[in-house]
Amino acid sequence: NQKSKIPQMPKKLPPLIELLLSRTPDIYKPAVAHAVFPALGAHLWRTTFRYIDNVPHEATLMNVLMAGTGAGKNCIVEPINRILADIRRRDKENMLREKAWKKEMLSMGANKNKRQRPEGLVIQEIDPDMTNAAFVQRLADAEGRFLYTKMNEIDQFDALKTSANRKSQFQIMCLAFDPGNVYGQTRIGTSSVTERVCIRFNWNASTTIQKGQAYFRYVLTDGPISRINFCTIPEREIGAPMPVYGSYDDAFDRELSVYIERLNAVRGEVCCPEATELARQLNEECAEFARLSQSRVYENLSFRANVIAYLKAMVLYVAHGEEWSQEIADFVRWSLQYDLWCKMEFFGEAIEMQTESVSGVKKRGPQNLLDLLPEVFTYEEAGQLRKRLEIRQGSLKMMLGNWKHRGYIEPYSEDEANRDSKNRRYCKTTKYLKEHPQI
Repeated sequence: NQKSKIPQMPKKLPPLIELLLSRTPDIYKPAVAHAVFPALGAHLWRTTFRYIDNVPHEATLMNVLMAGTGAGKNCIVEPINRILADIRRRDKENMLREKAWKKEMLSMGANKNKRQRPEGLVIQEIDPDMTNAAFVQRLADAEGRFLYTKMNEIDQFDALKTSANRKSQFQIMCLAFDPGNVYGQTRIGTSSVTERVCIRFNWNASTTIQKGQAYFRYVLTDGPISRINFCTIPEREIGAPMPVYGSYDDAFDRELSVYIERLNAVRGEVCCPEATELARQLNEECAEFARLSQSRVYENLSFRANVIAYLKAMVLYVAHGEEWSQEIADFVRWSLQYDLWCKMEFFGEAIEMQTESVSGVKKRGPQNLLDLLPEVFTYEEAGQLRKRLEIRQGSLKMMLGNWKHRGYIEPYSEDEANRDSKNRRYCKTTKYLKEHPQI
């Protein structure tokens, strides 16, 4: 059963995540654990985190929940509502100020001197059906803060399309993740929006698996998928009991406010040596699995997935008073593995087909090729396995050389003289067998 392979969430969680999941039924907890980060990150302002490549990033976090019809995708709504409570209070005040200014402008004649647009109209939560011009205006008003929205369906993102670029909504997704991006529009009209801004836009969206796959089918290799954090809800058994939610109360809000205040208060570049070291470890773990699975798609998706995991680590680090813990490390490692599982499950085969024109055998995610071979195997057996799984990247010789260099395999001692034979045997090293026990 493929679903049994979904990475399992650690039992011991960081206190903030534990709190946010405390009223959520177990079946929904992994999805909620991922979906809360865009709203948490939206509280950070003028705060950066330096990734292992020495590039500073902000908390650019976007999440898509892909699950079947009737799976319970609304499970993410209430935790997000609680996280956004303080932002919504300030937004409401500024929306009233903006409304009063607009009313004043409408009441004045065309030839009268009109008051300039008020300063400090920071409104972070936007409507998902907002036009591109309104989006740019809100970004300009935000003074460097993140905008945020939650979409009930991913195709609501299409409202941000411009007439000049039919794929501009996907461009916005990509720019929202990239440090130092520049976006905007130039118009001649005096009443039109003319702004150049940096897109800071965190968001959540939900969709069915089929609709999600269809929505991204023309941009599989253009960048949006690698920049978005994906999650899912496993299918329940027919006739399973209805999941029951807990009650959100004042005690929940008071406990949550401590974490939110820490996120609101931090400024500047935040450093966490433990998070940086974890990012390096996870980067190497992903590289190792890519070498063993010979999956170029997995490797390419892992690069930005690791950045997303690092940003989550830093959000949790700040929210917990800039204190690191093993719970944060375990959660972030699982989060990365889960995100990559979803991406490979929902899009991996389609990306493979598009990039390599592979057809025939239907692959369900990358597999560790070395685990599929016996403890002692021949050069020819490894080649047959590659052919059966339709591995196109690299060559058999390159793969075996890589494995040997990494200490995964070694020539079988009895075949040392058979150096050039295609039937020469290899065996898995003791170190590899210890670190990768066979299931």
